[in-house]
Amino acid sequence: MIHASDLFSLANKRALVTGGARGIGLAIARVFAQAGAEVLISDLDDGALKTAVSLLASEGLTVQASCCDNGDERAVARLAAWAGGVDLLVCNAGMEGPVGPLGSAPTTAVERVFQVNLMGAVWLSGHLAPGMAARGGGAIILMASIAGLRGNKSIGAYGLSKAALAQLARNLAVEWGPSNIRVNALSPGLVRTGFSEKLLADDAFRVRRLGLTPLRRAGEPYEIAGAALFLASPAGGFVTGHNLVIDGGTLISDGN
Repeated sequence: MIHASDLFSLANKRALVTGGARGIGLAIARVFAQAGAEVLISDLDDGALKTAVSLLASEGLTVQASCCDNGDERAVARLAAWAGGVDLLVCNAGMEGPVGPLGSAPTTAVERVFQVNLMGAVWLSGHLAPGMAARGGGAIILMASIAGLRGNKSIGAYGLSKAALAQLARNLAVEWGPSNIRVNALSPGLVRTGFSEKLLADDAFRVRRLGLTPLRRAGEPYEIAGAALFLASPAGGFVTGHNLVIDGGTLISDGN
């Protein structure tokens, strides 16, 4: 029988978190390290990585870091080789991409969104899942978004890529389930990070958006990290192929 204190333990686990230098990725790296995992982080911004490593060190947490462009297949292969065998993979690295009508977005810009947001996860999962299986299993978490669950006239390419990530989680869950690898997606709503800083600073947007959210506030990065910990730990051991929405109720709201 498992003890309550072990339900959310990541002791003796090795985890890789992409996009781990800031925001939600940094929060996940912090929580995983606090839960006992050996944590590796990657990010496109080498300076931000160094800052994150120093910040976590000041909190008594040790993480290793490697710079990587998730939209570059060869760079992702190098990241996988650097990471070696891992038990947990969080594909959090992403980008917003072009803003405005999807039909007017440059093809190269849309392709870049899909390379970074979707294909980076496809490539990295492909490199690391076989090793997970050889180690007896593991968990993969893909960072989707509520933008992939409803129409969007402003960031269409982003929404398409996030919808694809949720489907990727289902596909990989079926493919790797017999090897004891669980694969799930997280779909955050509006979360207080650097990514949403400009939106939250816009009074009109903030009032309108939070008025459509039953909890009447933006989420915090640690709240997404807590959900990731659940999916990575024994507490989520029978959950796979799921897309967990964490949005304060935005999607279910009737606007009242």
